[in-house]
Amino acid sequence: MVEAINTSDMAEEMTVDWRGRPSNPTKHGGMRAAAFVLGLQSFEIMGIAAVGNNLITYVINEMHFPLSNSANVVTNFIGTVFLLALVGGYLSDSYLGSFWTMLIFGFVELSGFILLSVQAHVPQLKPPPCNVNNGEECVEAKGFKSLIFFVALYLVALGSGCVKPNMIAHGADQFNPDDPKQSKKLSTYFNAAYFAFSMGELVALTLLVWVQTHSGMDVGFGVSAAAMAMGLISLVSGTLYYRNKRPQGSILTPIAQVFVAAILKRKQVCPSNPQMLHGSQNNAPNDNATFSSDAGSFLHTEKFRFLDKASIKIQDRTNSKESPWRLCTVTQVKQVKILLSVIPIFASTIIFNTILAQLQTFSVQQGSMMDTKLTKSFHIPPASLQSIPYIILIVLVPLYDTFFVPFARKFTGHDSGISPLMRIGFGLFFATFSMIAAAIMEEKRRDAAVQSNKIISIFWITPQFLIFGLSEMLTAVGLIEFFYKQSLKGMQAFLTALTYCSYSFGFYLSSVLVSLVNKITTSSGGGGWLGDNNLNKDRLDLFYWLLAGLSFLNFLNYLFWSHWYSHTPSSSSAPSALPQLHAHDTTCMEDYKHHRLDDNIP
Repeated sequence: MVEAINTSDMAEEMTVDWRGRPSNPTKHGGMRAAAFVLGLQSFEIMGIAAVGNNLITYVINEMHFPLSNSANVVTNFIGTVFLLALVGGYLSDSYLGSFWTMLIFGFVELSGFILLSVQAHVPQLKPPPCNVNNGEECVEAKGFKSLIFFVALYLVALGSGCVKPNMIAHGADQFNPDDPKQSKKLSTYFNAAYFAFSMGELVALTLLVWVQTHSGMDVGFGVSAAAMAMGLISLVSGTLYYRNKRPQGSILTPIAQVFVAAILKRKQVCPSNPQMLHGSQNNAPNDNATFSSDAGSFLHTEKFRFLDKASIKIQDRTNSKESPWRLCTVTQVKQVKILLSVIPIFASTIIFNTILAQLQTFSVQQGSMMDTKLTKSFHIPPASLQSIPYIILIVLVPLYDTFFVPFARKFTGHDSGISPLMRIGFGLFFATFSMIAAAIMEEKRRDAAVQSNKIISIFWITPQFLIFGLSEMLTAVGLIEFFYKQSLKGMQAFLTALTYCSYSFGFYLSSVLVSLVNKITTSSGGGGWLGDNNLNKDRLDLFYWLLAGLSFLNFLNYLFWSHWYSHTPSSSSAPSALPQLHAHDTTCMEDYKHHRLDDNIP
C-alpha cells in the first residue's frame, strides 16, 4: 500500500528569520531551535493539565456548584480548549504566523491562570466557606463572583486552544523535509514533542496536584501560572534561531472558491486538451497565495472528480479574465482533494479518544473500589492511575526513536521507520486490547466483591493503562506526523489542530454513548449497565466489552479508509506518454509532472 504524501512543496516555502529576512540554514532551524518550542510545550501542558485534573474539586468545594453543573463545567472547558485549536490554526496560517500566535495567546492563557489564582486567594471573590458534611448550607457562586470565574477559565481555554496546534507546527517548521538528514530529524522531533507532552502531564498529575491538595488551589493555580510563564520565556529565548513561515492569507477562501466554481460549472465537460485547464502550464499565474505551489507537482487523481471542473477555462470572444470564484488552478483543486481525503483518517481516531475518556473517568472509579494500599502507610490515589500511560510513554518514546526507528528504517527505507498511517493502524489495534483488559479485570473485581466480599489490589487495573500507553504513543504521534506532512502549503497548523478536535469529539461521543447505553439497557429491564453509582451493582464490564467491539470495528473501518487514501488512481507521469482526452471524458488532467510517492503502509 502506498500513501501519497508530497513533502517537497513544503520545503519550497520561503522561511524568514525574526526580522523578516530569508533564513540561513546554518543559523536558523534544526533541533536547537525546536528545543525552545519543546520547552513551551512541556510547561504549557503542565499548567493546563494541573488545572483541568483538579478543576471539578475547586468548582464543587470552593464555588459550591451542584455536582451535575460542576461536571458540565469541566467537560465544557476541556471540549472548548480542543475546539479552539481550529481557531488557533486558522489565525496562524492565515494572518499571524505560528510564533506570534503562540506569544499572543500564551499571554492570554497566562492572564487566565493569574486571574484564577487571584480569585482562589481573595475571599471576597468566592462564596463563603462551608462544610457540606456537617449539614451546613452552601451558597453557590453567582453574579460577579461567577463571572470572574468563567472569564478566567475561558481565558485559559482560549489561550491554550490557540497555542496547542502551533507548538507542534512551529517546532516542525524548524526542519526542511526536503533534506534527507533533516527529514529524519523531523521524525525524531515528533517523538520528542510527545515525550515533552508526557513529561508535562506526569508532573501535573503528581507534583502539581499534590501542591493543590496540600497548599490550596490558589497556590496550585499560581504554580500553573508560573509554569506558563516559564514556557513563554523558553519560547522567546529561541527567537534568534527560528525559521518562520509567513502567513498566507485566508486559508478558507481558496477552498470555498473551488467548491463554488465546481458547482457553477457542474454542466461543463473536461476538454480534450489538458492545456485548456487553468494552471496546468508551468508558467501559469497563481491567483491564490495560500495554495501557491508549482502546478506540476501533482498527478491527477480520480477522487472527487466533480471538483476538477473548477479548473475548466471558458473561452469567449472578449478573452476576459474569469473571477477566482469561477476559475481555480489545478493546484487549488488538488489541495482541496487532499483536505477531503484526510477527513476519514481523522474520523477514525474519534473512537480511540472515546476510550481515553473511559480511562479518565470509569477506570478511576474502578480504582476507588479496589485496595489502594501500597505499603502500610501509603495509599495510591485512584486519580494518579492516569499518570501510568505517561510513565509508559516517557520510557517507550526514547526507546522507540533510538532503537525501533533505525531498525525498521533498514527494511522500509522510511525516515520514520514505519509510515504514519501504519503507526496509527497499530495504535488503533492495540486500543482494542486495552478495553478487553479493562473488561476482564472489571469482571474479576466485581465477582470478587459481590460473591466473595473481597477487595482485590489496585495493581490489577494497570494492564489497561499500560496497553493504552503503547497505543497512544503510536496513534497520537502518527496522527500528528500524518497531518503535518500533507502537501497543503500554509495549512500545517490548521491540520495539526484537527488532532485536538479528535480529542474533543471523542469525549463528546463518550458522553452520548454512556447516556445511550443507559437508556437502552434500562428500557430492556433492570437498572441499566451504568445506572447506579455503585460499580458492584452496575455492569461496567459489559460496557467495556461494547467499547472493545466498537474499537475493533473502528480498526477495520480505518483499514478501509487508509487503503482508500493510499491507493489513488492517477494518470501517467509525463505529457508525452499521455493519450489525448476525448470530449466525453468527465475528469480533468491537472498536470503530468513527476510525483513522489514516499509513504508505505501494508
